[in-house]
Amino acid sequence: MLRHQFWKILVAVLLLTLLAGCTGTPETVVVPENTPETAADPGAQPTEEVAEEPTEEPAEEPTEEVAEEPTEAPTEEPAEEATGEERVLVIGHSEVTESYDLAYAFNPTSGIVHRATYDSLVTFPDGDTTSIEPNLATSWEVSDDATVYTFTLRDDVTFANGDPLTADDVVFSFNRLKNVQDNPSFLADPIASVVALDDLTVEITLVEPRPSFLVEIINTAFSIANDDEVIAAGGTDAADAADTDGAQEFLDQNSVGTGPYILESWTPQEETVIVRNPNYWGEQPYFDRVIIVNIPEAATQKVALEAGDIDLATDLTPDQVTELEGNADISIFQGLDRWTHFLLMNRDPEIGGPVADPNVALAIRLALDYEGYRELWAGSVTPGSNMWVGLPGAFGQDRAIERDLDRARELLAEAGYADGFDIELSYPDFTFAGVNLGTNAQKVQADLAEIGINVSLRPGEVQVSLEEYRTGQQGFGYWFWGPDILDPVDFLSFLPGGKVAEERTNWTEAMADQEILDLIAQARVEEEPEARLEVFEQLQLYAQESGAYAPFNVPAIQTAYRSDIEGYVWHPEWSVDVALLSRSE
Repeated sequence: MLRHQFWKILVAVLLLTLLAGCTGTPETVVVPENTPETAADPGAQPTEEVAEEPTEEPAEEPTEEVAEEPTEAPTEEPAEEATGEERVLVIGHSEVTESYDLAYAFNPTSGIVHRATYDSLVTFPDGDTTSIEPNLATSWEVSDDATVYTFTLRDDVTFANGDPLTADDVVFSFNRLKNVQDNPSFLADPIASVVALDDLTVEITLVEPRPSFLVEIINTAFSIANDDEVIAAGGTDAADAADTDGAQEFLDQNSVGTGPYILESWTPQEETVIVRNPNYWGEQPYFDRVIIVNIPEAATQKVALEAGDIDLATDLTPDQVTELEGNADISIFQGLDRWTHFLLMNRDPEIGGPVADPNVALAIRLALDYEGYRELWAGSVTPGSNMWVGLPGAFGQDRAIERDLDRARELLAEAGYADGFDIELSYPDFTFAGVNLGTNAQKVQADLAEIGINVSLRPGEVQVSLEEYRTGQQGFGYWFWGPDILDPVDFLSFLPGGKVAEERTNWTEAMADQEILDLIAQARVEEEPEARLEVFEQLQLYAQESGAYAPFNVPAIQTAYRSDIEGYVWHPEWSVDVALLSRSE
């Protein structure tokens, strides 16, 4: 335990001594380039240090009743270590979250913590996304018109406080998510109603058929909370919850779920601590306590890992992984990550200025040095759109935009900017998942200078910049996006009327032709696989020509952990499930 108590001092010292090495450019390619023809299955797990390329695509969602109830797992707690000390796991991680309340949290760090502290009705397998599996629900039926889903719940689940899980908890959780009207609330927009038919049966009615619905409710935002505890803390699922709900402060420091862990404490931008849930209905996890330490600098994570002061580092750069190879005390995971890095160009002329012009946006897409970003971040790929390249039908590197500076200059001239213009690029100043955003921002600045666009860099503190982005106040911004839904429908967020387009880019439905709006509507409900691929192809072509974004890189993920850690599995939905981890003895 002693080694875990001085991490704050360690981080401070390392930050002072390692600043010069924090933003190094990768020199050696450690991961083979993922070509679009071999785009990764989002759930596939490599068995070696370098990711293998799976050939499977995520399975289509089931439309029939799933009747098998999962085998009941033993609930016995694992034996204590011989020393009698707590089993503690320490994770070095660049924290990105503003809350741990299910109705408000919508960030990478909260996804990891919610996977550990809550459960959803259905889930993916631990290691991939090839099927939809029962979780809190043992089975479900779908109506003939595909708009009504009826779920049967397990009868042996209790919350962390010992209360039994009931259908009322499901109704409350879904309605509160929808009615609080905060960041993740849009995920519940397809839901018309949620009704408890009896203590263990829930009926969910959709606004229209939604082929991706089961995949959508795997998102941790749809996790089930204890309604009594949330209400006691001032929460509500009423229609006016956006104005009257008062449980966030409590839920930022306490979890009220059925997961294997319980949230013990959160000190924003310092650490999150979760502890084992003694009332967990499944198999008890190995570690008694998990400490997620905020270490923004990748170099600091590396040194802390080598010293044994953290067990797992989530945000290493490719060159740092190269340096760790051959260290018998360290194991490495590498593969294609879930984050698409992109430039945002606000369509409101008063906010975006020149980049609000679609011709200027296209010029910027044509001006980016895509090969240069791949060289900068070893193992990365160039996406053809804002649809994550791991999803079926996504445009990969073979269909990505190629650099064309002459055409870019022509488009600027047509838009009235033959001599270029000055603009400010806003972005959060930190390293996430091994990618330093400042390094990419400097390259964007250099790329656009070649067509006469003079970019001034405006780095910002993560939460401040995030708020500007989410409220649509950034004219020209640099961000990254991981799919909220592991289905092509997630891409609709980047088209007129979608979450990112409407709220963050001011790209409204009124700005799109009816033909495009019809394609978007069809994409939401189309069930026939070939027709679905065709409609998403048309929408990606539209985005390449007329979109408000410039997606430029999907990096590789580099996670390193102490060699005595077992059970590590990267997952595109929740990144890491700490309940699967153990330590060899």
